[in-house]
This record gives sequence, structure tokens and C-alpha cells, in this order.
Amino acid sequence: MTLFEKLRCLLTFGQGVALPLPELSANTTPEQLFEQWFTDAHKAGILLPEAMSVSSCSTDGQPSSRMVLLKSYDEQGFVFFTNYASRKSQELAENNKVALLFHWNVLQRQIRIEGTVEKVSEQESADYFHSRDRGSQVGAWASKQSQKLKYDDELKDKMKHFQEKFAQGDVPHPEFWGGWRVKPHAIEFWQGRANRLHERLCFEKQGKQWHNHKLNP
Repeated sequence: MTLFEKLRCLLTFGQGVALPLPELSANTTPEQLFEQWFTDAHKAGILLPEAMSVSSCSTDGQPSSRMVLLKSYDEQGFVFFTNYASRKSQELAENNKVALLFHWNVLQRQIRIEGTVEKVSEQESADYFHSRDRGSQVGAWASKQSQKLKYDDELKDKMKHFQEKFAQGDVPHPEFWGGWRVKPHAIEFWQGRANRLHERLCFEKQGKQWHNHKLNP
């Protein structure tokens, strides 16, 4: 998309004109609609359209959110990768209920996903780990994610240590690093409209079947 096209898109949305929701059939699935909207976000030139908020909850009921990158998705769920010792991983291990949020402001769209999580297979985690650039692989070893730094240069010193340790050959996949798959049971598509008459299309899973309905804004 050219700069002129982006500006025209911004001006159009600023005037309250937004993209229409698709016509639904009995066979329409949220996975198909997500694919369409995700593709639209890429075509709109949005920076990191795969960025999403992941919300977890501790056992005492304290929610927490952070931004991560979606790495893959299919009918089985939405996958992201992280340190299994991080706060979010510890909370997800204790309470497997999770919520995701995609927000694409230029398109006046957002997608809310609710579901449960499970770890991806060790092989899937290893395959993705080895697809990353070498610096990110070493960085995964250096960072004890979410833990307090003992001194200001601790992370830099650990990075140097593991760069030297793995100077020869491949960087091994650490057991404490891997993926989570969010298995959704509810997905809501939100399309902005003028006068705050936004459209909200919600899919809910009952058994193996998805059912959809619209909500008031």
C-alpha cells in the first residue's frame, strides 16, 4: 500500500466509513473470518499485525496482560512462544483460562478470543526455536524472564557467557522455552461504525460446533 493509499484509508475511517462485516452462512467459521481479517491487516500495511495481548490470571484472581507475537494459527488454536518460567507461563500453568486481543486501529477492528491453553509439543517448540535468528536463540538462554536482575549488567554478562558457550555449533533448544496453544471457545469480531453503532459478531463453541450471534455495541 502506497503512502497516498494509507492516508486516504485514514481519512476515510476518520469520516466514520469502515469495512463491512461479511455475509455469513451456516458454514462460516471464526477461523475463516480471522484469516480474512488478518490478511486485511497485512494488506493495510499495519506494523506487526500479529501483535496481540495475552491476559492470564493468578490463582488469587489478579489478572495481568502483555503483548506477544502470534506465530501460527489453525483450527486447533493460536500459538505463541515464551519462557516457561515467566510470570505468564506460571499463571497459565496454574490457571489455563486465557484471553487474547488483537486491535487494528486503522481498520477500526479488534478481535477478542477466550479459551484455554496447552503447551505445544516439544518438537514444535524446538522447530520454531531453531528457525529464530541466532541472537534470539542465545538471548533465550541469557534471560531468566520475569525474575529480578541482581545487578545492572547481569543480562549483558549472561549474553556474553552464552555467546561464548555456544560459539561452536548450533544453539540447543532450552527445555524451559516453548510454545503455548490457545484453544478458543469464544471469538468476537468488532467492527467500528459511526455514531458508536459498532458491530459485534460473536462465535461461541458448543461441543465441536460454532454458533454465532450479534451483540449490541
